[in-house]
Amino acid sequence: MNWKIIFRLSLLGLLMAFATVFFLPEKISGVAWLPIFIFCAYVIARTCRSKYFLNGFMVSIFNCFWITTVHTILYKQHETLNPDMVQSMPHLFVNHPRLDMVVMGAAIGVISGLILGLFSFIASKIVKPKAIAA
Repeated sequence: MNWKIIFRLSLLGLLMAFATVFFLPEKISGVAWLPIFIFCAYVIARTCRSKYFLNGFMVSIFNCFWITTVHTILYKQHETLNPDMVQSMPHLFVNHPRLDMVVMGAAIGVISGLILGLFSFIASKIVKPKAIAA
C-alpha cells in the first residue's frame, strides 16, 4: 500500500467536499468525479507496484471520510445549495439528517471505492509504471 499517494489523492475528495458545499451542486458533481477517478487511477497505476485495486479503494475510503466530515459539519450550507438532494435522501434516523449523511456517505464511499479500485486495476494493465530511480 502506498499511503503517501492514497492521502495525496484523497485531498481531491476534500476539495470536492468544499466545492459541493459552497458552489457545485450535487447534480453536477457526479460528472466531475469521472475525470478525478481517471486521474487517480492513472497516478496509482504509474506510481504503485502492486495492490492497485486496494490503493484505489482506499483513496475512495479517505474521500468518503473527507466528504462526509465536511458535509456533516457544514450541513446547513450544504442543504442550502442542494435542497433536492437532502429531501430525496433516505431518512434512516428520524430528525437526524447528519446521521443519515454519515450512513449514506459510508455506503457511497464503499461503492465508489469499488469503482475506483476497478479503474486502478484496469489502468495498471494499460499504463507503464514509472521507473524506480537507482
